[in-house]
Amino acid sequence: MSHTAHIRSHRKPRRSASTLAMRAGVAGGVLSTLAVAGASGSANAAEPVTQTLELPTLTADLAAQAAKSADATQQAAANYQLQAERDAAATKAAKQAKTDLAEAKQKAAEAKKKAEEAARKAAAARASRTTERTTLSATSDSGSTSTSTSTGSSTATGSAAAVISFVKAQLGKSYVLGASGPSAYDCSGLVQAAFKQIGVSLPRVSQDQSTAGTQVSLSNLQPGDVLYWGGAGSAYHVAVYVGDGMFVGAQNPSTGIVEKPLSYDPPTGAVRVL
Repeated sequence: MSHTAHIRSHRKPRRSASTLAMRAGVAGGVLSTLAVAGASGSANAAEPVTQTLELPTLTADLAAQAAKSADATQQAAANYQLQAERDAAATKAAKQAKTDLAEAKQKAAEAKKKAEEAARKAAAARASRTTERTTLSATSDSGSTSTSTSTGSSTATGSAAAVISFVKAQLGKSYVLGASGPSAYDCSGLVQAAFKQIGVSLPRVSQDQSTAGTQVSLSNLQPGDVLYWGGAGSAYHVAVYVGDGMFVGAQNPSTGIVEKPLSYDPPTGAVRVL
């Protein structure tokens, strides 16, 4: 026996082939990994990678925000324009209302003036008729003019008789402003129709009829004379004197065509057509 046989060998035992193959594989894998990493590192070092994946998203967001801001600006501009149009319309309406109010006040003032003028004329006409009535009454009371003198002949002949016959045939018919027969008349329509049926053409309105003949005094009336109320040329009513101090006329809508004495409504004057 060797003198070293009892001493444990300091050499490492041999490893099996499988173990060695495993280790070689591991080592190779590690080296491959390192090689790939190195290659990647070299590539990275040669050409830096730029992060551009987020740029499309950022650009789209900015575009959306810009579009939204543009829409908001456009809407604000539209609102301002609408408000401006409303303000302009309100200003125009206020101005028109002011103009209309001024015109209404002017028309009201003109209407008031016309009404006052009409009232003044009516008062003057009433005063004139009152004066005429007083004159007729005084003449009658003093006896200076008899009934036959103040009323003329009570018997009509010829054309005058035809005129009187016509107007008396219309007694009881209605008074209608602007009517000229045969079922209704106004004052001048009745007078015109009465003379028309004997072939005498008179104007249509009382103002013109009051100057259509020869002016005669109320103290020298004859049957067939045209009586008028108001001034000659501005008369507002006419009738036909029928004799015996009576006249026939279309008075008003309430009375219609009536026969009344001169004292009922003394006329202002008279004209002789026949």
